[in-house]
Amino acid sequence: MKTRRIGRTGLEVTEYSFGGASLGNLYQTVSPEGAFGALDAAWGAGMRYFDTAPHYGFGLSERRFGDYLRAKPRDSYVLSTKVGRLLKPVPEDQVPDVGFVDPLPFKLEYDYSYDGIMRSVDFSYARLGLNRIDILYVHDIGVYTHGIEQTEIHLRQFLDGGLKALEELKSSGMISAYGLGVNEVEVCLNVMHRAPLDCILLAGRYSLLDRSAEAELIPLCRQAGTSLVVGGVFNSGILATGAKPGAHFDYGAAPQAILDKVAAMEAIAADGGYPLAAAAMKFPLAEPAVATVLIGTAKASSLKRNMDLLKIDVPAADCEKYRAYTTVQQPLTGAVRE
Repeated sequence: MKTRRIGRTGLEVTEYSFGGASLGNLYQTVSPEGAFGALDAAWGAGMRYFDTAPHYGFGLSERRFGDYLRAKPRDSYVLSTKVGRLLKPVPEDQVPDVGFVDPLPFKLEYDYSYDGIMRSVDFSYARLGLNRIDILYVHDIGVYTHGIEQTEIHLRQFLDGGLKALEELKSSGMISAYGLGVNEVEVCLNVMHRAPLDCILLAGRYSLLDRSAEAELIPLCRQAGTSLVVGGVFNSGILATGAKPGAHFDYGAAPQAILDKVAAMEAIAADGGYPLAAAAMKFPLAEPAVATVLIGTAKASSLKRNMDLLKIDVPAADCEKYRAYTTVQQPLTGAVRE
C-alpha cells in the first residue's frame, strides 16, 4: 500500500489505516478472536497505521492493539493513541454507559493539563505493553463533547500546560508527532492559530457528504504543513448503507434532508456503475493534505469488503457532481481565535 508523510515529520503512514473504536466494544461485544481477526485482516490488506484511544472500551481497545502488535516488528507499523481522558477504577455498577458494551471497569475524567497528559501516556504504555507510541492526539477537546463554556476551560488548560507536555515528549523522542483527534472543524482552527500541529484526526468533516474542512481548515493545513487523518468517511454509515430507513448520519438517525441528499448521490453513483461507498472511500485522498483514511470495523469481513471497494474505478469528475448535495457543519462555538 502507498504511504504518505505525516506533516514535516519522518513518519510515513499507509494511505488507508485501521481505527480502534469498534475493538473497544462500541455498540456491540467483540470477542478476542473477532478483534484479532479484524486486525489480521487490516494487516493482510497492507494497513500499517493503527489508531486507538483510552476512551475506546475504557482501555480495552488499547490492550487488544498491544496484544496483536506486540508480535510484529516494531518498525513495521505506526501506532497512535490519545490523551485528555484519564481512567479511574470503579465498581462494575458505576461504569458509565457511553456506548461501549462490557467495557473495562473504569470511569473517565477529562484532564488536558501537563500532568494529565504525562500520566495518560504512562497508562497507555502499560495497557499497550509496547515501548513506543508514534503519534498522540488530544482527544475530543471541542464543543461537540464539552459545550462552549467547558471547551474554553479545557482549551486554556491544554494551551497553558498540556501543549508543553506534548512538545517535551516529541523533543525527547518519546513520540514523533502530535495533534488533535476531534469531530469538528472550529476547534482545529482555534488551536492552529495558537500552536503548531503535526496532524489532525478529523472524523466526519471531510467526506462526500460533509466538506466542512474545505473552506478554512484544509488551506490552513497546507500552509502549516499539518496532515489530515480522515475518519468517518461514511458519516456514521449512511454513505455505505445508502438512504435506507434507519440509516445513520453523524452518530444518530439521519434526518430526511440528509436521506434526500444521499439518495440523489446514490443516483449519480448508479449512473456511473459503481457503489457510492467506493467514491466515499476514495474521495479524501485526492487532497494532498490528507495523509490517510481511517477505517474502523470489528469484523474482518467488513474490512475486506471495504478494501475491495478500492478496486472499483470512480470517475474523478463525479466528485464535483456530489458537491451539489454536500452539507456543511455550522460552527459550534463562539470562541474568539487568537
